[in-house]
Amino acid sequence: MAVAYFPGCTLSTKATGYDTSGRAVAAALGMPLEELPDWQCCGATFPLATDNSMALVAPTRILTEAEKSGEQMTTLCSVCYHVLRRTQVFLDRQPDVLERINWFTAEPYQGQVHVTHFLELLRDGIGWQRLAEHVVQPLAGLKVAPYYGCLLLRPHEEIGLDDPDQPTIMHDCLRALGCEAVDFPYNVECCGSYLAVNRPELPEKLAGDIVASARQHGAQAIATACPLCQFNLDYSQRNKNDRPTAGDELPIYYFTQLMAVALGLPKAEWGLGGHYVDPGPLMERF
Repeated sequence: MAVAYFPGCTLSTKATGYDTSGRAVAAALGMPLEELPDWQCCGATFPLATDNSMALVAPTRILTEAEKSGEQMTTLCSVCYHVLRRTQVFLDRQPDVLERINWFTAEPYQGQVHVTHFLELLRDGIGWQRLAEHVVQPLAGLKVAPYYGCLLLRPHEEIGLDDPDQPTIMHDCLRALGCEAVDFPYNVECCGSYLAVNRPELPEKLAGDIVASARQHGAQAIATACPLCQFNLDYSQRNKNDRPTAGDELPIYYFTQLMAVALGLPKAEWGLGGHYVDPGPLMERF
């Protein structure tokens, strides 16, 4: 059964490997992602000044478009999920704001769509046992540290995807693929987010600490659901000034890329291009 899908800007540009692997995995599991026919940027941040209704117009338009396709919409990007899910919840609780926004938009949003993350569809729609039954190339022996970051989980009272301090949803997904899910204390710490634009030294330090912690706890790789997290963790390990790398870099995978390998999909659907730390060699071992 097709699921309404919002890809977002980054998955259409810099994170195409996430989009490619996500669509391929969804199709292989019998729930193909049907891209919304007319979408725009979600705004990339949920506004702190919620009395500014205009800041919510963009994500509300996306919800309106999704509403035409049914009662559920999913996305892969943690940032998009964060913005759209919080917008949905906020408008559910603030009908006066919704009325004001609908006055500005060409089509009114009726409040009849539920925003989910793809991990949520896997957990609640398919289940980890059924996912494991689809695995044809178990990633047994691969030690992967699931990194959640901030936006996928918080604020819990609005997002509600998992425990914000001790999440398990990505752990369970990795275990269904045959991986060993490596716990490490930095798995919900911030990577520096958008500070990469104007204060790059800060996310480089934060991301470096995250990668170092995962390595110290025995991880061979890190899995994430956020294109911004993937960039920060990956970029912090780049070969700087043409100097040799240390040799202990950890590839930063999107969880869907690991799924594509485990489900036995063609390499063209793994979406492993464009990484700073080459993720290919580790996968070739499996």
